[in-house]
Amino acid sequence: QVQLVESGGGLVQPGGSLTLSCAASGFTFSNYSMAWYRQAPAAKECELVARISRTGGATQYADSVKGRFTISRDNGKNMVYLQMNSLKPEDTAVYYCLKLVNFFSERGADWGQGTQVTVST
Repeated sequence: QVQLVESGGGLVQPGGSLTLSCAASGFTFSNYSMAWYRQAPAAKECELVARISRTGGATQYADSVKGRFTISRDNGKNMVYLQMNSLKPEDTAVYYCLKLVNFFSERGADWGQGTQVTVST
């Protein structure tokens, strides 16, 4: 079965950096687009952070993270990453790794269990 295991979350000061990792198994990784979503503490819904195509040739970012976050993948290792720089308190959220059915939508996606990122002094 599909397994998505996130790691790398934690507590970081504003302006700091973190790299999230997602280890994928149970499917042919290179056949699927992947994404990172997040849910802030007071938010009712998750929001897209970034998505990446099967080959990594196409990426898309939320406006709030453009220029600060970078999504990447290693199809040889079945891994997807989210490099987060210049972190802000408003980046505090649970971050989820997704296996997408369609690059442009989270509908029907498989979700990991999430990893907490807290940006605070």
